[in-house]
Amino acid sequence: MKMKYELDSIPPFIENLLLGLQWFAVAVPIIIIIGKITGSFYLNEPGGQTVYLQKLCFVMAVTLLCQVLWGHRLPLVAGPSTVLLIGIIASRGFNADTVYSAILSGGVLLVLLSITGLFAHLRRLFTPRVVAAVLLLIAFTLTPTIMRLIADPGNGASPFCNISFALVFTFFMFLLHRHLKGVWKSTLIIWALLAGCFLYFVFVPGTTGLIPSVRGGSVFSMFDHLIITLSFDPGVLISFLFCFLALFINDLGSIESMVEMLRPAEVSSRITRGIAVTGLANLLSGLLGVIGPVNYSLSPGVIASTGCASRFTLIPTAAMLLVLAFFPAAIGLVENVPSVVIGSVLIYILCSQISAGLLIVFESAAEFRFENGLVIGLPILTGTVTAFLPEGVLGTFPSMLRPILGNGFVVGVISAMILEHWILKD
Repeated sequence: MKMKYELDSIPPFIENLLLGLQWFAVAVPIIIIIGKITGSFYLNEPGGQTVYLQKLCFVMAVTLLCQVLWGHRLPLVAGPSTVLLIGIIASRGFNADTVYSAILSGGVLLVLLSITGLFAHLRRLFTPRVVAAVLLLIAFTLTPTIMRLIADPGNGASPFCNISFALVFTFFMFLLHRHLKGVWKSTLIIWALLAGCFLYFVFVPGTTGLIPSVRGGSVFSMFDHLIITLSFDPGVLISFLFCFLALFINDLGSIESMVEMLRPAEVSSRITRGIAVTGLANLLSGLLGVIGPVNYSLSPGVIASTGCASRFTLIPTAAMLLVLAFFPAAIGLVENVPSVVIGSVLIYILCSQISAGLLIVFESAAEFRFENGLVIGLPILTGTVTAFLPEGVLGTFPSMLRPILGNGFVVGVISAMILEHWILKD
């Protein structure tokens, strides 16, 4: 593909700024969506979610800058990991220090895998059928969270109105996906968030009003309670171990997809440094008490739409995220996005995840066999059933096993590994 600007080209200042703004429009909605969900679990005090989103923007800005300049040095946008979101949801009964200590430990694991070269051996466990199952599991095990977001009556509307709105609005997003082109399609999520807020507050009866209140702390409130107290639980650590194995495969796949598109030099060192920086970024996330980042595989689509492969366009994006991290009033406004809009947009995002999983399994085999369906089907069923287990049932599990056996994603990945490498080994 012929590019207007190649990997190491630096576009003119104004054009570079505008291209960076486009990447910013791609990154911010996902930060808002995942940050609002994870921030709600452990931060119930006034302004707590604002501080959480400030820290999250700060971590993503630092991650982008380090990746573009010293890591993989590719035009890949990074953002909060949905697979770590599953780990956080499954560890709700544990305190925040234990959860984020596990994320910190996962970051250390990624760094060790990259600098020792062990990730090359680890990759062999993740065959195309296992990777497809992992991608599908991420979507299906988040279903209970989406259900709670959509049915939440927190904005004053009835659950029936929320569910009806979510259904119509989701189809509206897919209609836009069908007809939008180029930059508009690449930044669909941010337009969906804006349109969703407007439509919800205007047309859904019983909502609290069109202009929400703005909450926010001081500019430097993100430095309150900056570093967590280390606290480790074996069950939580094992649960996040599986999450980080999936994050590693996700990160590796994103880097390799960009390598395949741009054909840069020093491929091996780019992959090693990219995974190492992702590990360090997760270590930083754990210290600050926020969800960790991963490189997103949607980046090649953005590049194809703009014709610009310059990695330097992400530097203005990192700067904008850094400014947002110290702008609590703007983040306080973001907090007021209705949960039903968040849930609807999350459905759209996770449908892309399902599509990617299906593409992998169909493209990797000459023909789709019955055994392929079994290796993928059992993990999805066991993972989804586990994700929907009531709190009362989970409370009967031994405390050390609860984060493992109560985590639908972990149960699904273990099922996929057993089927793929033992029972139905090909």
